Amino acid sequence: MSPDEPSAKEGASVNETPHSLSSARTLWDLLIRRAGLSPDLPVLLQGGRRLTFGALRERAERVAAGLYGMGVRPGTVVAWQLPTRIETVLLSFALARLGAVQSPVIPFYRDREVGFALRESRAEFFAVPGVWRGHDHTEMGRRLGAKGVFEAYDRLPDGDPAVLPAPPAEGTSVRWIYWTSGTTSDPKGVLHSDRSLIAAGSCLAHALRLTPSDVGSMAFPYAHIAGPDYTVMLLLHGIPAVLFEHFALPGALAEYRRHGVTVAGGSTAFYSMFLAEQRKRPGEKMIPSLRLLAGGGAPKPPELYHAVVREMDVQLTHGYGMTEVPMITMGDPEDSAEHLATTEGRPPRDMEIRIVDGEVRLRGEAVCQGYLDPAQSAAAFDADGFLRTGDLGRLTDSGHLVLTGRLKDVIIRKGENISAREIEDLLAAHPAVGDAAVIGLPDPERGELVCAVVEQPPGAPELTLAGIVSHLRSAGLSVHKLPERLEVVEALPRNDTLRKVLKYRLRERYSGTVK
Repeated sequence: MSPDEPSAKEGASVNETPHSLSSARTLWDLLIRRAGLSPDLPVLLQGGRRLTFGALRERAERVAAGLYGMGVRPGTVVAWQLPTRIETVLLSFALARLGAVQSPVIPFYRDREVGFALRESRAEFFAVPGVWRGHDHTEMGRRLGAKGVFEAYDRLPDGDPAVLPAPPAEGTSVRWIYWTSGTTSDPKGVLHSDRSLIAAGSCLAHALRLTPSDVGSMAFPYAHIAGPDYTVMLLLHGIPAVLFEHFALPGALAEYRRHGVTVAGGSTAFYSMFLAEQRKRPGEKMIPSLRLLAGGGAPKPPELYHAVVREMDVQLTHGYGMTEVPMITMGDPEDSAEHLATTEGRPPRDMEIRIVDGEVRLRGEAVCQGYLDPAQSAAAFDADGFLRTGDLGRLTDSGHLVLTGRLKDVIIRKGENISAREIEDLLAAHPAVGDAAVIGLPDPERGELVCAVVEQPPGAPELTLAGIVSHLRSAGLSVHKLPERLEVVEALPRNDTLRKVLKYRLRERYSGTVK
């Protein structure tokens, strides 16, 4: 331990609350303060393993010393492509202790995305899991010419903390490079600080109204921006989470039950998976301890909200976030059903939302500092410093945000703007529709035509264009918005993080064909 660093007992006051803890300067500072308050409480649960807040701090410091012995210093760029494991969290906090710059890479990414991230970030080290789920990450890293490749799956560097320099004194410098999911093109390197991640996690912690008896869960990749977002919430509230290295239902249910998980979720796709599993045993609560599903990352049809609450007997709160701003708004469990079903919740006090020509723009501490590419940064912010999200929406009189689509997801048919999101929400209520994506396709007469691409649940009757048009008309959709084309697919193309639908792939697939 550095002589300049306070001990765990010195780092926290017994009077600290989640709100006061959120003022921590850095993630390491936040961990010190939480470890001082509740050193023996669990924070990470995985299989039969259990790590306490105190042990997280102590072990991360030893890992930091091991990394220091390898040559990692404050400001060193370290990329890591690791699954959701206790060791991954330890490594990340060790890097935070050193003040290194972390570049997390989703473990499902391969040569193209990984090579891009390594080149753009100029990573000096690359931590990998070795052979994981049949793929040799070590060999891939070396093939891509990565520097300092080392394996960090079940064994981590170790050393004597006495060699460590003082921890970072401030949390506003760029210490994280996250990568957008690349749902439209090459990913962009998003620049975050410890403070922006703490601010985002504080929003989540405040909105969910958690109690000391809650148990959370991480079923998504820890390398996603949601990883630190969720971890900050655990540190603020002093509660644990169950980690899933690989999430699949029904296999994961045993772990949820074993640890008494009360809060689960991740994104809209996760809600749908839980609901589909629940429907196999209607009337029997799938996870007896579960009281809340929460997440974000993709639009949530109102009908899905109502089905989850009705059939799973839990509350569902959905939020709005993006790699550039991990948490923008979040539903409150005490909101009305109407607000929870039809809005993305309200922003925290420190998040400014401005609607300009229908576009949602953001300013606040949780907003990133820009992108690795200065030209992308210049284009992303307006003259008042608000981030242009590319999302369309409106604020209600109660301060709730309603998202209506994407600027690039507006279909222009005969000069009329059509929201794909509006049609998708109505299609979600059709009993023969499992999921739907609505896209605009080039059309010489109309400019664009409306195409619905649909997944069907097992055993559902075959869909026809006439059938979905009848459904949409009965739901009150204007005639000029009705789809003119239907494509039924076995599975919509999705990314590997929060399972967002990749609409650009659908446009590529169907733009060259005429029906």
